[in-house]
Amino acid sequence: MFFKSKKVIGLDIGTSSIKLAEMDFSGKGAQLLSFGFAPTPPNAVSGGEIVDIASVGLAVQSLINEVGSKRKNIATAMWGTAVIVKKITIPKMDKKMVKDQIRFEAEQYIPFDINNISLAHHILAGSSSPDTMDVLLIAAQNELVTQYTQVIEISGLTCGVLDVSGFALANSFELNYGKLPGEVVGILNFGASITNFVVIQNGEVIFCRDIPVGGANYTNEIHKAMGVTIPEAEALKLSAVSKREVPDDVHAVISATNEAVTEEIRSSLDFLSATTNGLTLNRCFYTGGSSSTSGLVDTVARVTGIPMQQFNPFIRVKANPKKFSPEYLEQISSFAGVVTGLALREVGDS
Repeated sequence: MFFKSKKVIGLDIGTSSIKLAEMDFSGKGAQLLSFGFAPTPPNAVSGGEIVDIASVGLAVQSLINEVGSKRKNIATAMWGTAVIVKKITIPKMDKKMVKDQIRFEAEQYIPFDINNISLAHHILAGSSSPDTMDVLLIAAQNELVTQYTQVIEISGLTCGVLDVSGFALANSFELNYGKLPGEVVGILNFGASITNFVVIQNGEVIFCRDIPVGGANYTNEIHKAMGVTIPEAEALKLSAVSKREVPDDVHAVISATNEAVTEEIRSSLDFLSATTNGLTLNRCFYTGGSSSTSGLVDTVARVTGIPMQQFNPFIRVKANPKKFSPEYLEQISSFAGVVTGLALREVGDS
């Protein structure tokens, strides 16, 4: 008798790169089996939306072939302004009745047409009142859901899990750091065009937001300030990150942009405080390709006063030393937070 495997390929589709990971997970821990990394086709993904479905689908197919995976299901994650995660409080009721109540609540809280969205929810443990319950409301525009599923169909596989990037980050975090009871912990994943911001309290995601800032802000500011092309601006930015010699103007633009990006993060922290009765972070972990931007993490720590710590998605993940050297794992660790969280999922997960 044959059984379909519930194991998945984790797939993280970003603005500038596509990441793929396969993992095995058991009571003994997790093991990294394969990892793939490829540039996203130019202008194919914008703000989380897949504008060129065909080219992204073919890029994913090529990456899967390169890795040589035999798995048939993919777990991928949506992000951007077409996805909303919101913590709401509703009257206490039987869990079976929550689904109907959530649709009613969504009409009040979600700025999309209720008939054109996919809805999910997660009941949070504990509540500020015995008569109420806290629920995490997750909504995504149907058009976005279709974009991601079509990309996977083009690649020749099946979408087994469709997640949200922030939850995938939290999944990877819990594997590596545990639930950290008594702490309120943030994770900032600095991407090319978006920074995922997740807040975890006692092992549960209580806040999830995509902040519209990332590496592209630096490239665009260098482009405008120095009158160079976008590819030239990108090259100057990467040279500065790699500590190679660049004009002083480049450092000045990066420093000014660090302040602007940090201001956006501070606004999200203010919003967190306003919507959670003054909750503040004990510490914040950072990751993502743009987190290596000169002075960015230091600026965030200085302005917010929050201790910053680098997020390592491989603390409790074993890897075959013949296939993955410690140097390679260190090289990819900044890009692997979301994709490893996805690779830990199974078909049928809620």
